[in-house]
Amino acid sequence: MIDTKLSWQGSTKIVDVSQARLWAPWFVAEYRLRNMSKWFGAIVAFGLGNPVLYLLSVGIGIGALVDNVSGGDNPLGVPYLTFLAPALLATAAIQSAMDETIFPTMQGFLWDKSFFSMIATQLMGRDIVGGIMIASSIRCIFNTITYGLVLVLFGAIGIESLFVLVVAAIFAGISFAAVMLAVTSFVKQDDGFYAIVGRFVIAPMFMFSGTFYPLDSLPIYLQWIGWISPVWHATNLGRNLSYGLEVEPWLLAVHVMFLGALLVASMIVATKKFNARLSA
Repeated sequence: MIDTKLSWQGSTKIVDVSQARLWAPWFVAEYRLRNMSKWFGAIVAFGLGNPVLYLLSVGIGIGALVDNVSGGDNPLGVPYLTFLAPALLATAAIQSAMDETIFPTMQGFLWDKSFFSMIATQLMGRDIVGGIMIASSIRCIFNTITYGLVLVLFGAIGIESLFVLVVAAIFAGISFAAVMLAVTSFVKQDDGFYAIVGRFVIAPMFMFSGTFYPLDSLPIYLQWIGWISPVWHATNLGRNLSYGLEVEPWLLAVHVMFLGALLVASMIVATKKFNARLSA
């Protein structure tokens, strides 16, 4: 028996489309976070194990030698571990954030082509880009705070410096994640792309960005790597904010503007490329 009181209503009547569109990037982020939860144990282990190993081997091991050799005349002005901490924190933020933009982008376009399923719904390219960046930022924030707490426990930084260092590192991490999102959106074949990035981008950026020694101690023909590296900009900014490293005010402004420009420009490029590939 048919209930005559029931009447058909279209989807636009049942679903608030404007609200759905407003939260669209968060739906993508939720999907990414649910995927991320499958290896949450590995994320925690990486977040704790990596800083402990680095601090024991480089910060405390080599750092003790540097402090003993320099004696009372320390050219760094602070213990080596304190000098090293902002660079380690920035590198950890960059690594964790970029992992959550490279792999999801390769997965969505090449491995399981899930982006093409998403675009068949009300989602748009910019929603997918935004969702990936939200999920990447959440992992970056978690890893960076974890790393920062380990630095505090090891006495590398004071608790009063934790907030400013974490903010500077997260800013660099999200900026570089956006760069790698834009770059990966152009990749059409998985020919060891991540290995190439690790060897020819991350390793030089880590080694030649003033991580282990001041950037100006390098030959001039290597210093340019630091100038264009988010690691150096975040590290120099963090050293100034945490223990008062003397940095010219104009250079502090350059650090902030450089990271901000990377983020904005990369998001624009990534959004355009996503839209182009998903509408082809």
